[in-house]
Amino acid sequence: EVKVDKISPRSGTDVTLGDASDTFTIPASATLDVNGTLDVTGATLTGLSAGKVLQVVQGTHSSVASTTGTVYVTTGLSASITPSSTSNKVLVTGYINSLYAYGGSPAGAYIAIYRGGASIVTAGWFYSASTTAMSVSMPFNHLDSPSSTSSLTYEIYMKKHSGSTVVAQDQGPSSITLMEIEA
Repeated sequence: EVKVDKISPRSGTDVTLGDASDTFTIPASATLDVNGTLDVTGATLTGLSAGKVLQVVQGTHSSVASTTGTVYVTTGLSASITPSSTSNKVLVTGYINSLYAYGGSPAGAYIAIYRGGASIVTAGWFYSASTTAMSVSMPFNHLDSPSSTSSLTYEIYMKKHSGSTVVAQDQGPSSITLMEIEA
């Protein structure tokens, strides 16, 4: 046992503690106070508290989708993820590119996030009082608690709010990102 108040390098600015594969243990009742920068480049982090991103999956879709109905239909945009624990959450983010509605005053649309073929949240809507078509890039996000370790497919659906037709991806691809967040 060595008791000191300070360890300083003999020369330079670096101090090495131990050798490769050595483990230094800080007791549960002790505190490691880092007032500078903690560089963990190349390290494997374990035992961190909730909020750690465990995996990221992205999907894109560029084929045009359209509907004239008031019942949700798929935009074709989807991605799948398999959570590692039933207590973890899935953050669903992305955007529908070139979502537009026309054929009425007002003309508008809804989008919803589906998981496994069932709606989990209405993610957004818009309408325009103009008689001309209105095109938007509609972002969406939702923090889901699926309570599952099975493969989960998240899809974005759309339906018309008013007007005659709603179209998605007419001017380019849409994107969805799924992030597993440790609980």
